Amino acid sequence: MSTTSTTTSPNTYARIAALLYLTIIGAGIAAQFFVRGSLIVPGDAAATAQAITASESLFRLGIAGDLVMIAADIALALVFYILFRPVSHALSLLAAFFRLVQAAILGINLLNLLQVLKLLGGADYLAVFGADQLAAQALFYAEAHGMGYSLGLVFFGLNCLVFGYLVVKSRYVPRILGFLLIFAGAGYLVDCFAGFLLPDVYAAYADLFALVVFLPAIVGELALCLWLLIKGVNVPQAPRTTATLHPARAAA
Repeated sequence: MSTTSTTTSPNTYARIAALLYLTIIGAGIAAQFFVRGSLIVPGDAAATAQAITASESLFRLGIAGDLVMIAADIALALVFYILFRPVSHALSLLAAFFRLVQAAILGINLLNLLQVLKLLGGADYLAVFGADQLAAQALFYAEAHGMGYSLGLVFFGLNCLVFGYLVVKSRYVPRILGFLLIFAGAGYLVDCFAGFLLPDVYAAYADLFALVVFLPAIVGELALCLWLLIKGVNVPQAPRTTATLHPARAAA
């Protein structure tokens, strides 16, 4: 009976991870900032309702972008687990779990955006509510989505801390990339918990918090993504079976 090798080069996984990461970054930024950022007016229910109603297709496109991002995130959790499992099986599994929890929260959180569309969709049974009431409820769900997004980022921050440590320990890529991920993870956690625990302070220093979060996040994540895509990983001593999906074969 002939057998077919199921091994895959670590650099193949590295390139797959890079493409998934680029998808996540592109889809996530487009949906969160370019779509919702242009349609949702904080504190102004009427303007928000008008903007979403006038650009419903764009709003729906943002939801579709989120779905693409979440699907890519789930796949990336698996690829990174396979790639970094030889460094630490337990920590690679933990990082994957944190990433999957984030994906689950963000997926459920999309129900808030679907509620916005439902409220502004002009269904006959909603005629008992006035236009102002519907707009207020729509903004409520839009802002609830923002809070849910922050909740998901708590687990992404934890993922960055664990995964950043794995990157540093592995030496597959320059260690500075791992330290940048750790810094980004700490920034996500500070930003999210400040918003939950100190809302007044957070509102007063929103621009500073945004800088603390997004500068290291964009630099660290994008740099890692480009490195994996262009350079790949340096795993000279890794056995070829570490890239298989079966843990027993990887340990053999």
